[in-house]
Amino acid sequence: MIKTAIIVDDEEAGLENMERLLGLCDEIEVVAKTKIPEEAVNLITDKKPDIIFLDVEMPRMSGFEVLEITRNQGLNPIVIFTTGYNQYAIKAIKAQAFDYLLKPIVLDELKETLSRLSNNSIIGHRLNSSIASLLSPREIEILELVIQGKTSKEIAEELFISKTTVDTHRRNLLEKTGCRSTSELLMRVMG
Repeated sequence: MIKTAIIVDDEEAGLENMERLLGLCDEIEVVAKTKIPEEAVNLITDKKPDIIFLDVEMPRMSGFEVLEITRNQGLNPIVIFTTGYNQYAIKAIKAQAFDYLLKPIVLDELKETLSRLSNNSIIGHRLNSSIASLLSPREIEILELVIQGKTSKEIAEELFISKTTVDTHRRNLLEKTGCRSTSELLMRVMG
Protein backbone atom coordinates (compact mmCIF):
# COMPACT_ATOMS: atom_id res chain seq x y z
CA MET A 1 0.00 0.00 0.00
CA ILE A 2 1.41 3.40 -0.99
CA LYS A 3 1.84 5.87 1.86
CA THR A 4 1.75 9.63 1.36
CA ALA A 5 4.56 11.76 2.74
CA ILE A 6 5.53 15.37 3.32
CA ILE A 7 9.18 16.43 3.59
CA VAL A 8 10.08 19.36 5.85
CA ASP A 9 13.68 20.57 5.81
CA ASP A 10 14.98 24.13 5.95
CA GLU A 11 18.01 23.25 3.81
CA GLU A 12 17.46 22.92 0.06
CA ALA A 13 20.09 20.16 -0.21
CA GLY A 14 18.38 18.11 2.53
CA LEU A 15 14.98 18.59 0.90
CA GLU A 16 16.25 17.53 -2.53
CA ASN A 17 18.22 14.54 -1.18
CA MET A 18 15.21 13.19 0.73
CA GLU A 19 12.91 13.68 -2.27
CA ARG A 20 15.42 11.90 -4.52
CA LEU A 21 15.78 8.98 -2.08
CA LEU A 22 12.03 8.65 -1.62
CA GLY A 23 11.65 8.67 -5.42
CA LEU A 24 13.55 5.36 -5.35
CA CYS A 25 11.02 3.85 -2.92
CA ASP A 26 7.86 2.59 -4.63
CA GLU A 27 5.79 2.52 -1.43
CA ILE A 28 6.04 6.30 -0.78
CA GLU A 29 4.38 9.15 -2.65
CA VAL A 30 5.68 12.62 -1.76
CA VAL A 31 2.62 14.91 -1.79
CA ALA A 32 4.38 18.09 -0.62
CA LYS A 33 7.68 19.51 0.55
CA THR A 34 8.68 22.75 2.20
CA LYS A 35 11.58 24.60 3.79
CA ILE A 36 9.26 26.73 5.94
CA PRO A 37 8.04 25.19 9.23
CA GLU A 38 4.90 27.36 9.41
CA GLU A 39 3.97 26.26 5.89
CA ALA A 40 4.60 22.65 6.97
CA VAL A 41 1.86 22.93 9.59
CA ASN A 42 -0.61 24.09 6.92
CA LEU A 43 0.45 21.38 4.46
CA ILE A 44 0.14 18.64 7.09
CA THR A 45 -3.29 19.92 8.12
CA ASP A 46 -4.45 20.16 4.51
CA LYS A 47 -2.96 16.98 3.01
CA LYS A 48 -3.07 14.72 6.11
CA PRO A 49 -0.07 12.62 5.06
CA ASP A 50 0.67 9.17 6.44
CA ILE A 51 4.31 10.15 7.13
CA ILE A 52 6.24 13.34 7.82
CA PHE A 53 10.00 13.44 7.23
CA LEU A 54 10.75 16.28 9.63
CA ASP A 55 13.98 18.21 10.20
CA VAL A 56 14.62 19.11 13.83
CA GLU A 57 16.51 22.41 13.76
CA MET A 58 14.83 25.06 11.62
CA PRO A 59 14.53 28.83 11.94
CA ARG A 60 11.55 30.22 13.92
CA MET A 61 10.09 26.80 14.75
CA SER A 62 11.68 23.41 15.51
CA GLY A 63 10.45 20.12 14.13
CA PHE A 64 9.23 19.29 17.64
CA GLU A 65 7.07 22.42 17.64
CA VAL A 66 5.66 21.55 14.20
CA LEU A 67 4.79 18.10 15.55
CA GLU A 68 3.18 19.50 18.71
CA ILE A 69 0.97 21.90 16.73
CA THR A 70 0.00 19.09 14.36
CA ARG A 71 -0.94 16.76 17.19
CA ASN A 72 -2.88 19.51 18.97
CA GLN A 73 -5.02 19.65 15.82
CA GLY A 74 -5.87 15.98 16.30
CA LEU A 75 -3.56 14.67 13.57
CA ASN A 76 -1.21 11.80 14.32
CA PRO A 77 0.98 11.12 11.27
CA ILE A 78 4.00 8.87 11.48
CA VAL A 79 7.04 11.06 12.15
CA ILE A 80 10.56 10.30 11.02
CA PHE A 81 12.94 12.98 12.23
CA THR A 82 15.82 13.83 9.92
CA THR A 83 18.70 15.81 11.38
CA GLY A 84 22.42 16.32 11.45
CA TYR A 85 22.42 16.26 15.26
CA ASN A 86 22.28 13.12 17.36
CA GLN A 87 21.55 14.93 20.66
CA TYR A 88 17.80 14.98 19.93
CA ALA A 89 17.33 11.21 19.79
CA ILE A 90 15.90 10.87 23.32
CA LYS A 91 13.55 13.80 22.78
CA ALA A 92 12.41 12.20 19.49
CA ILE A 93 11.67 8.93 21.27
CA LYS A 94 9.67 10.77 23.92
CA ALA A 95 7.75 12.52 21.12
CA GLN A 96 6.82 9.05 19.82
CA ALA A 97 8.73 9.45 16.57
CA PHE A 98 8.85 6.30 14.46
CA ASP A 99 12.52 6.82 13.62
CA TYR A 100 15.40 9.26 13.80
CA LEU A 101 17.67 9.42 10.76
CA LEU A 102 20.99 11.24 10.84
CA LYS A 103 22.02 13.31 7.82
CA PRO A 104 23.37 12.71 5.34
CA ILE A 105 20.64 10.11 4.91
CA VAL A 106 21.58 7.14 2.78
CA LEU A 107 19.22 4.91 0.81
CA ASP A 108 19.95 1.73 2.80
CA GLU A 109 19.01 3.34 6.12
CA LEU A 110 15.87 4.88 4.63
CA LYS A 111 14.82 1.55 3.10
CA GLU A 112 15.37 -0.23 6.43
CA THR A 113 13.11 2.33 8.15
CA LEU A 114 10.45 1.98 5.46
CA SER A 115 10.67 -1.80 5.69
CA ARG A 116 9.96 -1.67 9.42
CA LEU A 117 7.14 0.75 8.69
CA SER A 118 5.56 -1.56 6.14
CA ASN A 119 5.61 -4.39 8.67
CA ASN A 120 2.30 -3.03 9.93
CA SER A 121 3.87 -0.38 12.16
CA ILE A 122 1.36 2.12 10.84
CA ILE A 123 -1.16 0.58 13.27
CA GLY A 124 0.59 2.04 16.30
CA HIS A 125 0.63 5.48 14.81
CA ARG A 126 -3.03 5.33 13.89
CA LEU A 127 -4.11 4.25 17.36
CA ASN A 128 -6.58 6.37 19.18
CA SER A 129 -4.32 9.19 20.38
CA SER A 130 -5.54 8.74 23.96
CA ILE A 131 -4.27 5.13 23.89
CA ALA A 132 -1.09 5.93 21.96
CA SER A 133 -0.17 8.69 24.41
CA LEU A 134 -0.19 6.14 27.25
CA LEU A 135 2.28 3.79 25.59
CA SER A 136 6.01 3.87 24.98
CA PRO A 137 7.28 3.29 21.42
CA ARG A 138 8.38 -0.24 22.46
CA GLU A 139 4.93 -1.01 23.88
CA ILE A 140 3.33 0.16 20.64
CA GLU A 141 5.74 -2.07 18.72
CA ILE A 142 4.81 -5.05 20.88
CA LEU A 143 1.10 -4.25 20.59
CA GLU A 144 1.43 -4.28 16.79
CA LEU A 145 2.96 -7.74 16.94
CA VAL A 146 0.23 -8.94 19.33
CA ILE A 147 -2.35 -7.61 16.83
CA GLN A 148 -0.62 -9.73 14.18
CA GLY A 149 -1.30 -12.77 16.39
CA LYS A 150 2.30 -13.41 17.45
CA THR A 151 3.07 -15.18 20.70
CA SER A 152 5.37 -13.74 23.36
CA LYS A 153 8.08 -16.17 22.25
CA GLU A 154 7.76 -15.10 18.60
CA ILE A 155 7.81 -11.43 19.59
CA ALA A 156 10.92 -11.98 21.71
CA GLU A 157 12.70 -13.66 18.80
CA GLU A 158 11.71 -10.93 16.35
CA LEU A 159 12.78 -8.07 18.64
CA PHE A 160 15.86 -9.83 20.06
CA ILE A 161 14.66 -9.53 23.66
CA SER A 162 13.71 -12.12 26.28
CA LYS A 163 10.26 -13.64 26.54
CA THR A 164 10.13 -12.34 30.13
CA THR A 165 10.65 -8.78 28.85
CA VAL A 166 7.84 -9.25 26.32
CA ASP A 167 5.53 -10.56 29.05
CA THR A 168 6.38 -7.52 31.21
CA HIS A 169 5.51 -5.20 28.32
CA ARG A 170 2.25 -7.07 27.74
CA ARG A 171 1.31 -6.67 31.43
CA ASN A 172 2.18 -2.96 31.20
CA LEU A 173 -0.07 -2.64 28.13
CA LEU A 174 -3.00 -4.05 30.10
CA GLU A 175 -2.31 -1.88 33.16
CA LYS A 176 -1.88 1.34 31.18
CA THR A 177 -5.03 0.82 29.14
CA GLY A 178 -7.12 -0.52 32.02
CA CYS A 179 -7.90 -3.75 30.17
CA ARG A 180 -8.24 -7.10 31.96
CA SER A 181 -7.20 -9.32 29.07
CA THR A 182 -5.41 -9.27 25.73
CA SER A 183 -8.69 -9.88 23.92
CA GLU A 184 -10.26 -6.86 25.66
CA LEU A 185 -7.23 -4.77 24.70
CA LEU A 186 -7.44 -5.90 21.07
CA MET A 187 -11.16 -5.12 20.92
CA ARG A 188 -10.49 -1.65 22.30
CA VAL A 189 -7.61 -0.98 19.90
CA MET A 190 -9.22 -2.45 16.81
CA GLY A 191 -12.70 -1.11 17.54
